[in-house]
Amino acid sequence: MRFHVAELAEIRERVHAGPSEKATAAQKAKGKLTARERIGLLLDEDSFHEVEPLRRHRATGFGLEAKRPYTDGVITGWGTVKGRRVFVYAHDFRIFGGALGEAHASKIHKIMDLAMSAGAPLVSLNDGAGARIQEGVTALAGYGGIFRRNTKASGVIPQISVMLGPCAGGAAYSPALTDFVFMVRETSQMFITGPDVVKTVTGEEITQNGLGGADVHAETSGVCHFAYDDEETCLEEVRYLLSLLPGNNRETPPALPVEDPPDRPCDALVDLVPVDGNRPYDMRQVIEEIVDDGEYLEIHERWAPNIICALTRLGGQVVGIVANQPRFLAGVLDIEASEKAARFVQLCDAFSIPLVTLLDVPGFLPGVDQEHGGIIRHGAKLLYAYCDATVPRISLILRKAYGGAYIVMDSQSIGADLTYAWPTNEIAVMGAEGAANVIFRRQIAEAEDPEAERAELVKAYKAELMHPYYAAERGLVDDVIDPAQTREVLISSLAMLRTKHVDRPARKHGNPPQ
Repeated sequence: MRFHVAELAEIRERVHAGPSEKATAAQKAKGKLTARERIGLLLDEDSFHEVEPLRRHRATGFGLEAKRPYTDGVITGWGTVKGRRVFVYAHDFRIFGGALGEAHASKIHKIMDLAMSAGAPLVSLNDGAGARIQEGVTALAGYGGIFRRNTKASGVIPQISVMLGPCAGGAAYSPALTDFVFMVRETSQMFITGPDVVKTVTGEEITQNGLGGADVHAETSGVCHFAYDDEETCLEEVRYLLSLLPGNNRETPPALPVEDPPDRPCDALVDLVPVDGNRPYDMRQVIEEIVDDGEYLEIHERWAPNIICALTRLGGQVVGIVANQPRFLAGVLDIEASEKAARFVQLCDAFSIPLVTLLDVPGFLPGVDQEHGGIIRHGAKLLYAYCDATVPRISLILRKAYGGAYIVMDSQSIGADLTYAWPTNEIAVMGAEGAANVIFRRQIAEAEDPEAERAELVKAYKAELMHPYYAAERGLVDDVIDPAQTREVLISSLAMLRTKHVDRPARKHGNPPQ
């Protein structure tokens, strides 16, 4: 027995050491950590339980039968993050370049199934060269099994993809199916066809980072939610995100005790938001003033910056915030902003995270490119997401809310549970100047002094239809509140709505706009 135990210990030591010192040195030379180092940074100390560490492939041909390393290039298991269970798999680039074969895929399938059964988040640490070509279509079938499980787990458990190396071809679709994608600059890339194929087909020359690097996906494509300069910071932020999410869709997000008083006055808000609707300001400062201790995690910070989506806490409870950002494009809704906010609303609804919407929106972005690009279709995604959401929903109109964009941004008419407004709010079909030009066009044209007549009519229109209490008088706003009381009002309203329950209609699923 002692011999067998000693043999087991020797095998385990070889498993943990990895393939060779040379392979480890090559990984380090690229500025990358090993798979086990990454798991150590992600999970609480000494909490990792590995699954199938002794697994080896059984493929033959092309020299594979002579190279059968333990783990087969992927480390799988579970541990804890801040005491809460999390499942993880990490590609080991030192073994077959992290490429996926039959045994490799089978290990990932098993850990995904376990995460679903246990009702706990799944984090993938991606650093692989795609399908293992030597195993042919068997490897491709392994990806199919991953995609199917990604889809089955969607909206059931949080799925987080952390890109720490290359991810090319069909392999890129698994991260795209998950809830969040993290990337590290310079060392991680995602693309369907690489630079060589692009050059052959189109004649365009581009680097791997230029084609599918972290900044490209964080700013241009919107594939990446978070981009960081190093792996350590990236993995620490993954831990923070997990602290804001429930384990599964049957749980509520974890609440924390908070020292920030629920009734803390937000006096700074009066000066942060200009009364003049044409003057920009930073909505992030408004959010910082309202939420617990000024802390929040912005999702897709650099993509579609004219709208803000963030996870934060109010009174210790996790909430999702959707807010127009007047600093960019005056806070209008466009194609990308609509898509960004729609996906975020769906995420919050799937995981029982209440929604707070902060409105200061002049409308949808006009233009031929927007119309031809399908702003109607994309704007409808946001409308559908809000209408379909059953979590507590509170809207606050800070300044202006015009036209269809007002309706789409969780107005009371599409199901917001409570709608509040500041005394500076203007809710209307359009701005007073535009409305006056339409309604009184002939009267202005026939006036002796058209400009003076226009100014007078604009003033009259504002007084009649755009004063701050017009919507409240008609029940479209539940109350007009002092900005300094914003935090207190939101927290007390969310507490009241915590037991909200909605019976859904009997249907297999809806058919949202695409």
